[in-house]
Amino acid sequence: MNTNLQHVPTDQRPPSLVPPFLAAILSALIPGLGQMLARAVRRGFILLFSFGTILGLIAWRIREAARRDTELFAIIKKAYHLQPALIVLSVMVAILYLWIIYDAYTIAKDDEKTPVFLFFMVIAVFFILGWQIGEIDPISFVTKADDAAPALARVLWPWENAVTYPEEHLLATADIQIPCTDDPPPPVPEMVGEEVYISATPTCGDLSDQGVSAGTTLSLKGQNFAPDVTVQILWEDPQGNEFRQRQAGEYVTVAPDANGEFEIDIIMPYRVLPPTADADYYIWELKAKQLASVGAAQPSVELKLAVEKIVETIFIGMMATFFGIILALPLSFFAARNLMSASPVTVAVYYLVRGILNIVRSIEPLIWAIIAVIVVGLGPFAGILALTVHSVAALAKLYSESIESIDPGPIEAIHATGANWAQTVMYAVVPQIIPPFVSFTIYRWDINIRMSTIIGFVGGGGIGFLLAQWIRLLDYDSAGIAVWFIAVTVAILDYLSAEIRERFV
Repeated sequence: MNTNLQHVPTDQRPPSLVPPFLAAILSALIPGLGQMLARAVRRGFILLFSFGTILGLIAWRIREAARRDTELFAIIKKAYHLQPALIVLSVMVAILYLWIIYDAYTIAKDDEKTPVFLFFMVIAVFFILGWQIGEIDPISFVTKADDAAPALARVLWPWENAVTYPEEHLLATADIQIPCTDDPPPPVPEMVGEEVYISATPTCGDLSDQGVSAGTTLSLKGQNFAPDVTVQILWEDPQGNEFRQRQAGEYVTVAPDANGEFEIDIIMPYRVLPPTADADYYIWELKAKQLASVGAAQPSVELKLAVEKIVETIFIGMMATFFGIILALPLSFFAARNLMSASPVTVAVYYLVRGILNIVRSIEPLIWAIIAVIVVGLGPFAGILALTVHSVAALAKLYSESIESIDPGPIEAIHATGANWAQTVMYAVVPQIIPPFVSFTIYRWDINIRMSTIIGFVGGGGIGFLLAQWIRLLDYDSAGIAVWFIAVTVAILDYLSAEIRERFV
């Protein structure tokens, strides 16, 4: 924009078609029209486009601020009240409007002043619009940064979640009937040898009624547990749902004495019974669980999944690059102007191929991934298809530009011998394009590896799919493992690509 706004010297620009005063009036009616008639056509078009865009954006922001209002005056009043930045914008637009009028007057007078102020005014207005549209709030960013610190710390150092220690527990159970009925309750279990053991008295009772009454108090006794190691008290309802016993808002735990025995009174917990049940009573299971031993460290499930998916990610990028090379190579020769300018037919083929490549390349891999998921379903194949389609268009464009920049001398020499098109390509073009082709291929491979970590967010497989799931579940430790794997993988592949480029380019 700055080069186009530069004032054209008088000796290089024809005289104005209108007098200065009329040029100013015309720019007052249509900003930029006076500049156009003063023979500064580019400047006039840029000012007209910029000013029209600014007015359209401001009108959009005013309407967005007062969607429910219908009267114009009420909309404007509410918008300026809710968004004070619009006042600053309006003042700047008014100044810009007056300066465009003045600029048209000076241009028509062949004044040689460079419109630096006009250029920076346009940039400043667009900057404020971008600030307002983007809802940039540095104060919120600073004040809320502390809230994100715990999550960021877990992402930056997630390795505690990368290792797990297998645990072995001692478990003793006792059946409790809920509620008590005329039928005999479950008997007190018998102790078997030196196995851990618990008994409850009584073996039936009523659950607590939240906010109304407390449940039956059970006297719980345990034997043969490890001394001084905490025992957790749990329940399992008839549907198999296990939950820890709470009392006075705290989880109930007890520490056995030196003989491995304990006694504790617990109140039966609050629990909603199944609404469709029609039995007279249910048998619940009361449990006492104690950690017996902790095994050696081993990789966690999350770490194993991250390793598996990062390998999948690497191969998604590799296969997409491989297929992209195979399909882009022949297309690149049809997209090279210097090879396709021999006849009207080849020129038509050139424009057709170029047009298709531009359309395909303009659609981001994420969009192609969504389309591929619709066609072949979730998984790495969808990711490979998406990256392959985009790689073909990108590589064919880069390859064709390399072909267009080769030395025409060898081509003319081969043509002079009477060689056909295929022989010309083989002996005059291919030897010159190998180094740039290798460089572009490595560059695209690097891009595909990076993109394969992103397309997983839309179902394209790879570690991105895992990362998206862990972020949605707020599992920042696991997400941190995935982020570290992505960073390390990209760094290693960047080093490898540099080595390959140094050897072959």
